[in-house]
Amino acid sequence: MDVSAERHSIALPDGKLALVLHVPEVPGRVPCVVACHGLSASKDSDKYLLLAEALPGAGLALARFDFRGCGESSGREEDTTIATRLEDVEAVLAHLDGHPRLDGRIGLLGSSLGGFVALFVAARRRNTPIVTWNAPSSLTELANDDLRDNRGLGVPFALEYMSGRYALAPKGVPHHLVVHGEADDVVGLDHGMQLLDQAAEPCDLLVIAGGDHRLTDPAHRAQAVAASRDWLRGFLP
Repeated sequence: MDVSAERHSIALPDGKLALVLHVPEVPGRVPCVVACHGLSASKDSDKYLLLAEALPGAGLALARFDFRGCGESSGREEDTTIATRLEDVEAVLAHLDGHPRLDGRIGLLGSSLGGFVALFVAARRRNTPIVTWNAPSSLTELANDDLRDNRGLGVPFALEYMSGRYALAPKGVPHHLVVHGEADDVVGLDHGMQLLDQAAEPCDLLVIAGGDHRLTDPAHRAQAVAASRDWLRGFLP
């Protein structure tokens, strides 16, 4: 199937976001899945390039973008918070709204911290299908480890975390597929189990045997991509 790749720049009050939209060349308009990367990653990570091949082949557009401070977007990651990441996703959704090739239906897919952020977006947009890969149910470990080791997160995140506003993933999010690596030593499998426990139906869990946090093994990554494609296609036919 032919797929077009459009590069977009989304203006923010203090900068810009870089986005690539992959749209299958089919008659009519199609739904779109917005992919949210994790901490210190980018839209150009291998897993998002794989999704850019798999989802359009299933009749779904894919929008992959860089959060502020990452990839080709402006800013510094240490200045960002969960709130700014939510603003970024909402800016992407507003930019895509009314696109002539899209039909207005949206799905979400997020890896690690991107999955945590995507859950808040899904909680606001009821009945939006979502897939998370190795996402945390709580930011306690991330806050303690990353702030101590000075890896990517800064004072704004610490202040936000201490307020408790975004310390825990939202409960009661439906249409949620939880994908988690069995051997994830960054965000343990217990986080995936907790996300499943607090999701609303329909929900499901895929544990990838031997899978690490980055799903480094190509076979593990392919398994996650296939399951995500099928889940999202089920709610965005």
